[in-house]
Amino acid sequence: MGAGKDRPPGAMAASSSRSLAEVQRRVSAVHHGTDPEEQLRFYDGWAPDYEQDVTVLHYQAPQLAASCLASVFQGSIADALVLDVACGTGLVAQELQARGFCCFHGLDGSHGMLELARRKELYQELKQCMLGQEALPASSGFYDAVLIVGALSEGQVPTSVIPELLRVTKPGGFLCLTTRTNQSNLWYKSQMQQLLDDLEQRGLWEKVKVQEVKQWERATSEQEAQGGADYISGVIYLYRKTPSVSF
Repeated sequence: MGAGKDRPPGAMAASSSRSLAEVQRRVSAVHHGTDPEEQLRFYDGWAPDYEQDVTVLHYQAPQLAASCLASVFQGSIADALVLDVACGTGLVAQELQARGFCCFHGLDGSHGMLELARRKELYQELKQCMLGQEALPASSGFYDAVLIVGALSEGQVPTSVIPELLRVTKPGGFLCLTTRTNQSNLWYKSQMQQLLDDLEQRGLWEKVKVQEVKQWERATSEQEAQGGADYISGVIYLYRKTPSVSF
């Protein structure tokens, strides 16, 4: 598994033929699956409608994450090699390209999503990987920046992938991670926060920025729409790998 809901509002001309309620039911199902193979089949089947559906949800994470990374990146953006983890159909790379990044490698668990990403001709390399269940297919200290947008949440990619993200980042390189902060994802976020803090306390990376976002996406259930709110919240974390760390 590994595709994330990563389509910003207004970034796509096409519209979904499904209603908001239909899209909400479909997306809600993502967060309740437990079997990895079942998750992959879900994403493979979702791939053709993925971009239209997440547009309906007004999902902003790719746009915000790309802007966050670009605002702090040091060095030549045009020469930076970026790893897009849980790349889906390539929507994060599109946002990064719009900000001057040119060199992308992508990883995802879904063959269907990767095929759509390949057609965009944004990536120099795309590979299938069961995120959080196997080592990332990359050498240690290889990438100038690593992002995982939209996939770190309950029922999707486990937090065990995070040390792997750090491993493949160059010393001094940047990592951008996002997660939801809605009610059903609070336990996952708590576990993720403990891991992020532990890595920082061990001196493996330093926190650069934390961006809280109130309107992360439209709520996918009445339970999530607390207090009559139509949107759930989310957060973007930006870290810099400690220059002296070589693993």
